[in-house]
Formats: sequence, structure tokens, C-alpha cells
Amino acid sequence: MIKLQFNNKAGIMTIKVNEDIVLRQIMVSDFNGIFDIINNQREYLGKWLPFVEYTREPGDTKTFIESVVNSPDDRFEHVFTIRYKNEIAGIIGFKGSDKANRKTEIGYWLSEDKQGIGIVTRAVKKLCDFAFKEQYINRIQIKCAVGNIPSSNIPKRLGFKFEGIERGGELLTNNNFADLEVYSILKTDKLNINY
Repeated sequence: MIKLQFNNKAGIMTIKVNEDIVLRQIMVSDFNGIFDIINNQREYLGKWLPFVEYTREPGDTKTFIESVVNSPDDRFEHVFTIRYKNEIAGIIGFKGSDKANRKTEIGYWLSEDKQGIGIVTRAVKKLCDFAFKEQYINRIQIKCAVGNIPSSNIPKRLGFKFEGIERGGELLTNNNFADLEVYSILKTDKLNINY
């Protein structure tokens, strides 16, 4: 079982990844910290993340978070801030979950200055454990734009299987469609345990 912790005052779920990395359920009060990362790294994050172009002020981030935390139970998705040494470093969570067929997708992004030290790989591994053991998910997929090597290396490291290319799967900035690499892992597969 995954060790879940809840802040007794707010009922906020946290998942400890290791001593430095914690996934904490996203809260409306996180909007300024998240917006600051997006606003200060527009070129870096905007290359692969279409929402960056439309995130122009802190209220845009606040509106997004409110839509996550206030979603109805039947459409609720677990979304977490990635905290590295107690600072917000990015976001990770489920999206497009199909509860009837017990499958979901994991999406993530990380601040440029926190890249290359295994934060997201470790966070994805822990989130997979949570999905398989606590949410009874059978299939998890990750989609990465073709050419986004740092992102596609994460499912490869963890033992996800490459399934193919989803042509024109995501609309990026400047009205350009990106092809997406699709990776999946099943509950019966083995996650790489080296992370």
C-alpha cells in the first residue's frame, strides 16, 4: 500500500516520493507559485505545453485550479503539485480517466531549473503505484510530443511499452499540430524499480 498522508486541517492528500520530493494535492492557494513558474519560463514551457500561451495572469491559473478542485465526483482527477525541497517545482496528475475501463493518462510538467535530477521519473513511478494499488487502475498511458526527449525518456525509464504515434494528437502554439508518442503500462507489467 502507498503511504498517503492527509493534512488534518484541510484534508489535503500528500504522497511522499522520497526525502526531497512530495506530491501534494493541488490547492487554490497554489495558484501564485504555479503562475510564477509559468510566467518566468514561457519560452521553455510553451514549446510543448499549449496552455502556457493562454495563461496570461494569475487568475488564469486560479481558474484552472478551481476547475480541478471543484469538479464533480464523477469527473474528479487527482492532480498534485510536485514539491522539491518544499518548493513547487511543477504539476503531475491524471487526466482523461475512464473509470469504467479502469484506465487513465498521466500528464506532467516541471520547472526548467529542476530538470535532469529524476524528479518527474520518481513522481510518475509513485503515481503509478498509487493508481494501481489505491485506485484499481489497470492501464496507464503517457503521451509525449515527438521530439520532446526529456519527457519521452520518463516512460522509457520506467518500463512503459511504446505503442505508436498518434498523428496530429495535440495542438501546440501557432496552430501547429504535434504528433504524440504513446506509451502504456498495465498493472500486470513490471515498473522499473530503479527509480
